[in-house]
Amino acid sequence: MGTAISRSLAGALMARAAASPGREVCGLLLGGPGRIVSTMPAANLAADPADSFELDPAVHIAAIRAARAGGPAVIGHYHSHPNGVARPSPRDAALAFDPLALWMIVTDADITLWRIRRGAGFVPETLRIEDGGGCEIDA
Repeated sequence: MGTAISRSLAGALMARAAASPGREVCGLLLGGPGRIVSTMPAANLAADPADSFELDPAVHIAAIRAARAGGPAVIGHYHSHPNGVARPSPRDAALAFDPLALWMIVTDADITLWRIRRGAGFVPETLRIEDGGGCEIDA
């Protein structure tokens, strides 16, 4: 089963990661059960964005308000790894807390999806890249 994302949206995320090779980019994943329909880029407010990320809370609040008004739900977040490894880092593990949220890790050439399982840490989630549309929302 897993979660689906459009090929165009996945490509846009990888292009965004490639455009910022020295810092992590981040944002929110929007959609519903089994499908990412759009993303909302956010500023990375981390003290050291070269190897960590901190989503701008104003973007998160705006996404929650939009969902309450009938827009797609916030189902997780994405961030890039400039080192080219699309696997959770020890820093990611230290920050992980929400077992319902999807964790997407993007590089310029790869994209992976993860969930947090109590007692097991990060476990891979099947990500299906499908033909079709998707959109990135400017925050």
